[in-house]
Amino acid sequence: MASRVFQKHNEKTGGELPANRLPRRLFAAFALLPCIASAEYKFNFPEPVTPIARETLHIHNEFMLIITILFVVVFAIMIYSMIRHRKSVGHQPAKFTGPTGKLQWFWALVPFAILLFIDFILMGIPAVQAIITMEDTKTRADMVLKVTGMQWKWQYEYPEAGVKFISTLSTPRDQISNAESKGENYLLEVDNPVVLPVGKKVRVLLTSTDVIHTWWVPQFGVKRDAVPGFLRETWVLIEKPGIYRGQCAELCGKDHGFMPVVVHAVPEPEYLAWLEAKKAEAKAAAGGADRTWSSDELIASGKEVYEKQCASCHQPNGQGLPPAFPALAGSPIIKGPLLGKDGKILKDSHVDRVINGKAGTAMQAFRNTLSDVELAAVITYERNSFGNRQGDMIQPAQIKALR
Repeated sequence: MASRVFQKHNEKTGGELPANRLPRRLFAAFALLPCIASAEYKFNFPEPVTPIARETLHIHNEFMLIITILFVVVFAIMIYSMIRHRKSVGHQPAKFTGPTGKLQWFWALVPFAILLFIDFILMGIPAVQAIITMEDTKTRADMVLKVTGMQWKWQYEYPEAGVKFISTLSTPRDQISNAESKGENYLLEVDNPVVLPVGKKVRVLLTSTDVIHTWWVPQFGVKRDAVPGFLRETWVLIEKPGIYRGQCAELCGKDHGFMPVVVHAVPEPEYLAWLEAKKAEAKAAAGGADRTWSSDELIASGKEVYEKQCASCHQPNGQGLPPAFPALAGSPIIKGPLLGKDGKILKDSHVDRVINGKAGTAMQAFRNTLSDVELAAVITYERNSFGNRQGDMIQPAQIKALR
């Protein structure tokens, strides 16, 4: 059936295909590609808001255009040749064993040269230039942000301002367990978002306390590993105010999917006001270590700390996931003495495990991530919850003295 259709076509056109129509149609199709690629960014990268992301999108679109042109041209020639030189119109296959003449060598080497030009000139040079720009973290940097990954949260530090805080998932546990409907930003919301000024180049330093994590914000065009024992770096310059969301992009354990990144990009005056508020908040928290807390106050505060910092491993009900994450309910460590008779930390005691962690296990040290008040509160809460009835407590001032 197909051969009869092509025979009728050849009789009408004298065996020639309407070649003048193909270039016009291809040009029209290629002209629409940029429009399709940027149409509300639904079928492409998310909207870029940094120079790195914008350059990445530009290179991606350029490469896709080149690849599409190559694909269409090669397949058009192939299909045309199959139709034009088919056996049904009398063509016979040529017989040769390899490139023996100048013309055959020409057809072998010219495509190779074209591919080299495309790979190393049209695509290679822009890609290398983009990589060099991405790695230039020190030129004209206006500020520094240190990001520390840990299972399963992020610690952010502004070294020049002396501000440091933990950012953890704030999606309610009822949504995660399907007890209630999912929110708009399910698993992409945190209690303490990063705040950065618009129009300022931020040098981002990344490391980790346990395993490899990856700090990734798609609209920034930034995706960089945080590796234990190493300090890696990248940079961002946000051009548009807004809230930008990302997450850990490296499989890092049980709650890998619960490590979102949320960045609030604001004008510089608003950023400076936020920074002062954070300083005042840290000062007030430090002052809390100097007063005496009641048991009820510590337990109430400790419950909040536990849900944010401990529940992912030891579970909200304290039953844990043995053997990797031991149960706190009825734990002999929690039922053991709080401190030594001299008021010092006992090795492998409850206080020791929370403050210093335990090497070779998933139990991390909270000495440098929680305040004196938070440490005292969560220890007191664990000793008086989940069926544990120790009836004792530890004051923030005692934690402060033990550091």
